Amino acid sequence: MARKPARMYRDIRGRPSTRKEYMGGVPAPRITQFDLGNVNMDFPVSISLVIEEQCQILHRALEAARIAANRYIMKKAGRLNYHLKIRVYPHVVVRENKQATGAGADRVSQGMRKAYGKAVGTAARVHAGQKIMTIRTTEDNIEHAKAALKRATAKIPSPCRIEFDTPA
Repeated sequence: MARKPARMYRDIRGRPSTRKEYMGGVPAPRITQFDLGNVNMDFPVSISLVIEEQCQILHRALEAARIAANRYIMKKAGRLNYHLKIRVYPHVVVRENKQATGAGADRVSQGMRKAYGKAVGTAARVHAGQKIMTIRTTEDNIEHAKAALKRATAKIPSPCRIEFDTPA
C-alpha cells in the first residue's frame, strides 16, 4: 500500500487527536533527536526557521528537514561549532481511511462507511510566526547556518522565513 501524499495532511482540520494511550497501533515518530551538535557551549548567534502559515508538519518531513540542515551545517562548520534544536514535537495522530486495492476490492471495501481511519503517523501543528528549528553558532558560521536552514525549508510543507534572534 503506497503512502498518501503529505498535502492531504498539511491543512489543519478539526480537533487534534493526541491521546495515544486510548488508541492502538500509533507508529512511533520518525524523528528521535531534537538537539544536535554541541549542546554545552554558549553560542553568540541564534538563527531560527519561522513558519509563515499555520499547517501540520508530518514527522517524516520534520526528520527530513533535520537531516538536511544537520548534514550541511556539520560539513561546513564542524561538529563542535553549532547547536541545532528542533522546537516542535509531532503530537497529533494522523489517520487514513485505507482502501483495499486489487481484484475484487470493490466487494471487500466499505468505501466511506464508518470512515474513522487507522493511525498512520503523527504530525506537529504549527501556527504562523512559530519557530520550528533554531541553529546557534559562532559569527564565522552565520552564512553556513542560513544555508542549512534554507535547505530545511524545502522539506517543510509551508512557506518559511529565516530570522535572527536577538540575544537576551
